[in-house]
Amino acid sequence: MLVLAVAMGIGRFAFTPILPMMQKDAGLTLALGGWLATANYVGYLLGAYSAMHLRLTPARVVPLSLLATAVLTAGMAFTHLQSAWIVLRFLAGMASAWMLIYTSSWVLRHLAALERPGLRGVVFGGVGLGIIIAGLLCMLFLRSGWSSSDSWIALGVSALLMSLAAIPAFFTDGQGSDSQAVPTVHAGATAAREVYALALSYGIFGFGYIIPATFLPAMAKQQLPDPALFGWAWPLFGFAGLISTLMAGRLMVRYSNRHVWGTSHLIMGAGVVLPLLLPGMLGIVLAALCVGGTFMVITAAGIQEARRLAPADPAPLMAKLTVAFALGQILGPVCVSLLPAGPRSLGALLTVAAASLELSGIGLLSAPRVGPRGSA
Repeated sequence: MLVLAVAMGIGRFAFTPILPMMQKDAGLTLALGGWLATANYVGYLLGAYSAMHLRLTPARVVPLSLLATAVLTAGMAFTHLQSAWIVLRFLAGMASAWMLIYTSSWVLRHLAALERPGLRGVVFGGVGLGIIIAGLLCMLFLRSGWSSSDSWIALGVSALLMSLAAIPAFFTDGQGSDSQAVPTVHAGATAAREVYALALSYGIFGFGYIIPATFLPAMAKQQLPDPALFGWAWPLFGFAGLISTLMAGRLMVRYSNRHVWGTSHLIMGAGVVLPLLLPGMLGIVLAALCVGGTFMVITAAGIQEARRLAPADPAPLMAKLTVAFALGQILGPVCVSLLPAGPRSLGALLTVAAASLELSGIGLLSAPRVGPRGSA
C-alpha cells in the first residue's frame, strides 16, 4: 500500500496539487503544465512496456524505484529549467510504472498463496492514500504560504519516509527470488475485434480521466481563489479513489466486469463536465468524487475482464489495454498544451472528453458479453 502511495500519489500525481503553486511563483503556464504531465505519462508508458520484458525481481526494482522517486520529486525544487523539469517528470513516470507492475505481481502472488485475495482492495487503495497525503500536504503548504520548491522538497521527504518503511518487506522470507520476476509477454488468442473494442474503451478512459486528474486543482483555483476551499479538490479525489477501491471487489462479484466498467464510464463522464455545469465549490466537489471514485474501479474492471477473456495467458491483452490507456492519457495533456489561451478552450476539451466517456460507457453496457477466446 505504501509503495503504491509513493508510486502513484507522489511519483505520478504530486504535480497536480503543486500546479497552482507553480503557476503563482514559477510562472508556469497551462501549456507547459500540459507538457510536464505528458512527459510523466510517456515515462509511464515506456516503463510499463519495458517491465513486461525485463527479467528482474521486485527486490531489485522496487527499492531502487522508491528511492529514485523521492530524489526525482525533491529534485524539481533545485532547478527552474523547463527541460530539466521535463526530464525529471519523465523519469518519475518510468519509476512509477515499474513500482506498480512489479509490486502488483509480487503482492498478488503472495495473497493468492495465503488465500487472502480480499486484501487486494487494501493494496490498491494505496493509490488513493497517496493522493490524499499529497493533497492534504499541498493544501497545508498553500495556506502556510510555502513556495512550490518547498512543497516539492517536502513531498520528496514524505516519499523517502514511506519508502524506508516499505523496503524491508521485499527482502524477507526469500520473497526477492528470481521466481518473483514479472513473466515475459507472449502472443494472445483473444478475438481481434474484441481486443480493439476493449482497447478503445480503455484508451477513452485514459483520455477522459487524465484532464481533471491533472488540472482539477488548477480549475478549482480559477473558480475559488481561497486555498482553504480549492485546496480540498485533490484530497477529495484521493478519498473517493481509496473508498471506491475497497468496494470494487464486492461490486465485481455481484455484477459483470463490463457492467461495472460501463457504469463507471457514465459516472466519470458526468464528473468531467460538472465544473462547467455547476461553477463553484459544488461542481468541483462532485467532479472530484465522480472522477476519483471511478478511475481505480475502471482499472480493476479492465484487468479482471482481460483475465476473463484470456484466462490461460492474459498478459498480452493486459499489455494492449495498458498501451491504449497510456496513449489516451498522453493525448489529454497534449491537447491542453495545444489549446489557445482562455478558460473556454479547456471547457470545450472537457466536453469532448465527457461525451467520449458517455458513448463508450453506453457501448460497454450494450455490447454482447463475449467469452474467452472470442466465443459468444
